[in-house]
Amino acid sequence: MSKYPNTFSNNVPSKIILYAYSKTRSGTFAPKLYQNFTGILQCDGYAGYNLLANSVTRVGCWAHVRRKFYDAAQVNGKTVVSVPLTLIDEMFAHERQWQHFSPRVRRHRRRSQIRKLLKRFWKWIDSAQVLPKSRLGKAITYAVDQRPTLDRLINIGMMDWSNNASERNMKRLVSGRKNWLFSTSPAGARSTAIWLTLIESAKANGIDPRAYITYLLKELPQQPDFADPAQLAVYLPWHYPGARHQNKKTTDKHQAKNAA
Repeated sequence: MSKYPNTFSNNVPSKIILYAYSKTRSGTFAPKLYQNFTGILQCDGYAGYNLLANSVTRVGCWAHVRRKFYDAAQVNGKTVVSVPLTLIDEMFAHERQWQHFSPRVRRHRRRSQIRKLLKRFWKWIDSAQVLPKSRLGKAITYAVDQRPTLDRLINIGMMDWSNNASERNMKRLVSGRKNWLFSTSPAGARSTAIWLTLIESAKANGIDPRAYITYLLKELPQQPDFADPAQLAVYLPWHYPGARHQNKKTTDKHQAKNAA
């Protein structure tokens, strides 16, 4: 599998997890991937995203920022408490309490409770005097470079405080590709991206991936050789005939667990 796979997921009722392959980390790939896309993109500080069109609203990832400050806080194998790391941890503690709230409520909570933590965080950043090439200096530079996209999250309640969901999807790829013998070429990498898109999107929508793929293999051959997007759209995971039954079983299971 390629060293440069990409994945993104959306945070809407009908969920898509898309894997895309690129031979390099060239900045030209991101604009191609998000061509004609209008909406919100949550990402890290990769410079290739700077080339995206104005139709894409970028928001940052506080997990990536935290990782930089966490690494800077490691001294002799121990974590030394620091102001920025403590403030970021407080932000995430709040977010964990609100993760199942509606976007409107999360936006309100962020404005009323996290905004003051952000002000303290940036005040510390602006007054810090450290060597630019030190680990802490690099963490500060990374945060400052991402400041507009990080602050934007305050007003966008539909987005998580980090893009850890996409990171977890990437870990599934990384853990599996060493065992996938066909992933030793660009063609194998593209095939892996297609299969993982189908499998992980099915899982994200509460569907058994094996049952869903079996359904596709039976039904898609009935389509014309050059089916148009509208004909293929009916086979997306949320249109899968077994989805409603499986989602009901999942809901019943969760309700029974909560009742217990």
